[in-house]
Amino acid sequence: MNQDILKKAFLNLCTAKAMAKLYEDNFKEVSKYVHATSRGHEAIQTAIGLQLLPQDYAFPYYRDDAMLLAFGVTPYDLMLQLLAKKDDPFSAGRTYYSHPSLRDDDKPKIPHQSSATGMQAIPATGTAMGMQYKELQHIKDDAAAQSPFSNSRDLKPITVCSLGDASVTEGEIAEALQMAALKQLPILYLVQDNDWDISANASETRAQNAFDYAKGFVGLEAISIDGANFTESYTALEKVIETMRKERRPFLVHAKVPLLNHHTSGVRMEWYRDDLEEAKSRDPYPVLEQQLVDSGISTEDIKAIEATAQKAVDAGFEKARDAEDPKAEDLFTHDFAPTPITEEKGERSPQGAEKVVMVDCALFAVEELMNKHDECLLYGQDVGARLGGVFREAATLAQKFGDDRVFNTPIMEAFIVGSTVGMSAVGLKPIVEVQFADYIWPGLNQLFTEVSRSCYLSNGKWPVSMILRVPIGAYGSGGPYHSSSVESVITNIRGIKIAYPSNGADLKGLMKAAYYDPNPVVILEHKGLYWSKVPGTKGATSIEPSEDYVLPFGKAWVLQEIWKQETLETLTVVTYGMGVHWAMNASEALGMKDQIEVIDLRTLFPLDEETIMASVKKTGKCLVVTEEPSNNSFARALSGKIQEDCFKFLDAPVMTIGSENMPAIPLNSTLEETMIPSTEKVKAKIEQLLNY
Repeated sequence: MNQDILKKAFLNLCTAKAMAKLYEDNFKEVSKYVHATSRGHEAIQTAIGLQLLPQDYAFPYYRDDAMLLAFGVTPYDLMLQLLAKKDDPFSAGRTYYSHPSLRDDDKPKIPHQSSATGMQAIPATGTAMGMQYKELQHIKDDAAAQSPFSNSRDLKPITVCSLGDASVTEGEIAEALQMAALKQLPILYLVQDNDWDISANASETRAQNAFDYAKGFVGLEAISIDGANFTESYTALEKVIETMRKERRPFLVHAKVPLLNHHTSGVRMEWYRDDLEEAKSRDPYPVLEQQLVDSGISTEDIKAIEATAQKAVDAGFEKARDAEDPKAEDLFTHDFAPTPITEEKGERSPQGAEKVVMVDCALFAVEELMNKHDECLLYGQDVGARLGGVFREAATLAQKFGDDRVFNTPIMEAFIVGSTVGMSAVGLKPIVEVQFADYIWPGLNQLFTEVSRSCYLSNGKWPVSMILRVPIGAYGSGGPYHSSSVESVITNIRGIKIAYPSNGADLKGLMKAAYYDPNPVVILEHKGLYWSKVPGTKGATSIEPSEDYVLPFGKAWVLQEIWKQETLETLTVVTYGMGVHWAMNASEALGMKDQIEVIDLRTLFPLDEETIMASVKKTGKCLVVTEEPSNNSFARALSGKIQEDCFKFLDAPVMTIGSENMPAIPLNSTLEETMIPSTEKVKAKIEQLLNY
């Protein structure tokens, strides 16, 4: 092997080893924050790290500090994160050691990921899917920076997803491998198999290793290598990467390695390991040292490399120790990236335009966006050409834009949600949907762990630009698995924006605003309003807004406004979605349009608290209407906030009405009707509150 490569690799191993020793020698100081090291894994990590290019994307896992060093990250950079310093280049002190996120021009791109115990496989696979999409659509990759390698910009990019062996048992790994094999995506899954989970070993936790597991995925080629041998690892990976750049298909490389250090600084190996002597016999360090000797590199040169590594590690640690810690005010930055949509613009009701149902307003919005932006695509279950969505919400789109831009996924809610992280990272804007709100639960891990935290934990480098459409709500005997309201769970995920429109014009305007927003957006679309078939919901139909109409998030609509009354009881109804129609119908049935102010929230986050509080202070009474069961709900929390802010102005307690607090919505129509609110129930609650 080329001597320069061997020297670079040895310097990298020496650096990683010296860092691990330094951490042990300074255990009390550095273990304030949890860390893990790459000891035993350095050879395979270095072998992959030296071969990736700036246009590639990598998803290292928490033991991959040697891989990061091979990318060009310095010991000082890593130690800033080790000590959670302000200048930590990955997260500004927000997340653990070796939890990287990088967007440097001269290094492989590293989108944010969680602690990487399997969940990262879906965002990584989304990145590879995005690469494939851009190639199929001939979208130029402006992010490809000039590389130090000759002609590197002419080489097609790949994605590398690094995994510990224990994580391969995760269900989300299966979803990722399935899609990679199905779509033939340019992704390399690098599995570092050290036979251990934490204290559980391979015999306790898996039926087969990753190499054998991969055989079940037709179209995913797998190899198994000695990951503790640098030369073998480098040569095998070189062949795999060359093939992937040309043939654009997935590989899994299973690398056997020893674990020569603690699981983490908080879980010590001597507490549970019974194989330490055997593991030490497979240390990659002396193997590579001998390979240098065999290639003709002198002992003096080897010692000089070791000394260079030690000097850089010691200097980096001393400098990192003295670096500045984050200040208290640093907590409050980068929860969201700034959005350009801050004002309502365009024509909401163009002259001569037709009234359309709510589902068509959304359909036309997506069609307009896809016509204008090649990077816009739509995928989910049954949205493809054959059906166009179970609610026809994607009808004709696949025929107009092709199966590469509008396509079906398998039944994989986690993949649908989490893949948007990778798609966004390569510059695309995915619009995805789960078929019913009841089906969102398998995707919550990705929505919470990967999507919502990316901007904040990458210190603003990697906001996730995506739209997740969720048909929601009960009507027409949908039964317990097609009728649920889930907004209270969604609103408890910080780092996402949430819309819940009550009419087609709002849905179109919010859809457009969501597209141009660089942050993740969930749009809850009440399927009972899609066609206004439910009695009393004709108000959900709208004159279709113009193509340039946008409606900013966080701006409630005072749908029915009243003036302050001195002699009559007045109240504010705060609601959203179907609740808007119950409130308006109840107000009309009572003949109290002059006494009841109705606020349509439009978005649940950001929430227009200013409009809400101003109204309640004017009317003196407030009813919050939701379709969810009210106990522990978003609506009940909002009621408490109103009570807290408006207490001095209230003439009665803030009340809430929602569905009955039962585990599910029954199929039988009588039971469904009994379960959920209605115009009559809201009317009775208004009367109770006015007479309080």
